[in-house]
Amino acid sequence: MVLHTSPFSSAFLRFLHSLSWGLIFPCFWLFDRLLASFLATTYEKRQHSEDPCYSRALCILISTPLYLALVVATLPFAFLGFLLWAPLQAVRRPYVYSQRGRVDKNRAEQGNAGTPVNDWRASGKSFCFCSANVCLLPDSLARFNNLSDTQGRAKEVGKRISNGASRPQIKIYIDSPTNTSISAVSFTSLVSPQGGGEVPNKVASVAGGVRSMSLTEYKHESNGEAEKEPEESSSSNLQGLEQENTPLNEPDSTSGVQISISAPVPSNEQEPEDGQTPNDKLKEGDSGSLDSRTASRDSLVKFHISDSNAVNNKLVYRASMIKKALVRKRRHADDSFDHEISAFFPANLDFLCLQEVFDKRAAEKLKNQLHHYFQHVIYDVGCYAWKGCGPFKFLNSGLLLASRYPILDASYRCFPNGRGEDALAAKGALFVKVHVGSTSQDQRIVGYISCTHLHASAADCVVRCEQLDLLVVWQSEFIKSTSRPAGADSPEDMVAFNVICGDLNFDNCSSEDKLEQQHSLFTRYKDPCRVGPGEDKPWVVGTLLDSSGLYNEEVSSPENLQKIMENEEGRKEYLVYPTNKNHGSNRKGRKIPLKGSGRRIDYILYTEEGLQPEWKVDIEEFSFITQLAGLTDHLPVSMRLAVSTGEEEP
Repeated sequence: MVLHTSPFSSAFLRFLHSLSWGLIFPCFWLFDRLLASFLATTYEKRQHSEDPCYSRALCILISTPLYLALVVATLPFAFLGFLLWAPLQAVRRPYVYSQRGRVDKNRAEQGNAGTPVNDWRASGKSFCFCSANVCLLPDSLARFNNLSDTQGRAKEVGKRISNGASRPQIKIYIDSPTNTSISAVSFTSLVSPQGGGEVPNKVASVAGGVRSMSLTEYKHESNGEAEKEPEESSSSNLQGLEQENTPLNEPDSTSGVQISISAPVPSNEQEPEDGQTPNDKLKEGDSGSLDSRTASRDSLVKFHISDSNAVNNKLVYRASMIKKALVRKRRHADDSFDHEISAFFPANLDFLCLQEVFDKRAAEKLKNQLHHYFQHVIYDVGCYAWKGCGPFKFLNSGLLLASRYPILDASYRCFPNGRGEDALAAKGALFVKVHVGSTSQDQRIVGYISCTHLHASAADCVVRCEQLDLLVVWQSEFIKSTSRPAGADSPEDMVAFNVICGDLNFDNCSSEDKLEQQHSLFTRYKDPCRVGPGEDKPWVVGTLLDSSGLYNEEVSSPENLQKIMENEEGRKEYLVYPTNKNHGSNRKGRKIPLKGSGRRIDYILYTEEGLQPEWKVDIEEFSFITQLAGLTDHLPVSMRLAVSTGEEEP
């Protein structure tokens, strides 16, 4: 399948589309500003209340006639542009594929487009997925969710994701049989799969002592001076080992603790900083900002453990970071994987699925920022006007997918049963096939990812169930149609994983969502956060934030929001909770919480069906992420999935 790098097949059609949109845009922008002037966010209200010279009523009184006059003046041009724009949508392609840099077509076809997919290990590999609803609507519509400045937020969202994902990944491996508080040896991918961008892993073996870890191999520019690495006097206990792709895994090692660091180097093509928007007013040194690499690195240092009572135990950076790490990362007895509430996106993030990237200009800004880390991006997904499904579509699907691995195939399908305001957007599902490795016999190893956003209205549970039915059918059809490379003699691809990410707009604890909770999707796909219909695991937190509290100081930064989410009582003020239709409303106008820890409507699901017979997939880690604090009303979620082939390394 040929990936579409442009929304239209010819330069002439692209010119006509640009011309039509150029005629429409002034009227569209002015009308958007007119509506936005009547909808102030809580942040703006707070700012205006502190200014004794500001009068909102006076501003509206002056701006409204001006905006109305300009809208009327540009309306004839918009009408002409619409007459040209609407018919063009019939031949518009369903998505745009963007790839950073120019790559030879033959290399791209072989899966070597800047990514060493041939580093697949015989024993297996792990992959990290993330899903987030970023609420990048036209500014006037975003204000209904208490968010503003869509263009500025789009740029900041991309920066924070790239910042979090490009930080070094530190893994600690323990040989002590009495201490299992840190992850055991795994298949975690510790090297960035971007060609030419990785730093060799440094693995330090420590026998009977604790060592301060230096990050000299990861020297990026920061706001302040370069960090000074702690000195280590007793070097006789250290043994530095170079390793290309995998963490140290030698059975005869005498080490009590093994520490592995990898640091994918982000692109240097940074754009100049613009002024901060109301949604990213963070204090200097805030860990959520792009330039705060010091804070990002500090947060990675968990703690160092010795299997003897060494006197000279040295802590790395700050003791508070050690204490936080102990609290944040827990493993319950019933779980075989780690889970945490993290202030950062996971290091070495492989696949990113976003929802509600509706605004086209915002999508372009977001895509440019994501390209600092991800090489492959599919955006502007969906259809417009009368093409495809249902009534007239003013907005596309809002889906965006970014990948560090080459994308082989992609397909978009639109849900035909949208209702109400949801019917004005082309909500649907994006299906993607990625190339993640090759066998010694040059047989391709691939993975399948589905990104979706279901119907939003709480009362329309039947609509969502129908969409879940379509999602399963469409995914099966996509896998079947793309299971074999081009060429009759080519063997079928080997499937490493099949994952669904998205905002499903129902949770697993609300009594109103019982129909969706019992859908057959959950018999085929596994939800790492779910015990069964109506019951989540005790460590799970909701992903839908109460938009009225987005700008409170307690949750205004990633670290502050993380602290609140870790506190069972504190998060009750900032999460939307599962409800019971039989209960009344509380003093804030919300329904009384039924149970659970907030409405979890953002999902990452996986299945073992359709994989190779001997292969297994296991969850290594699941995280709720607070790095987008103040930029969206959802908490992103991430999952690291380990694929094991059952073979041993040669």
